[in-house]
Amino acid sequence: MSVSRKPSRKAIPRFASEDEEREFWASHDTADYFDWSKAVRATFPELKPSTTTISLRVPASLLAELKTLANERDVPYQSLMKVFLAERIARERGSRRKMRA
Repeated sequence: MSVSRKPSRKAIPRFASEDEEREFWASHDTADYFDWSKAVRATFPELKPSTTTISLRVPASLLAELKTLANERDVPYQSLMKVFLAERIARERGSRRKMRA
């Protein structure tokens, strides 16, 4: 009966800076240093996406319609606007990918 040996992993060097570490990983395979079969998916429940404040001019009637829709859904109108934008961007990106294929 043969005994299967696990491949040995290389030791991760110490880095003097983030730049040095970045350069190292850009030219080395992480599989030589980590056993990815034992990886655990990280979750960050408290992480909030970064946001940028913008100023957007829209017709008063469009804003009124948006506020009405948001009120019907019981959500803030700015949140609803972000959902609408995200959905449209996803749709546009999806249709472009289909056209390229």
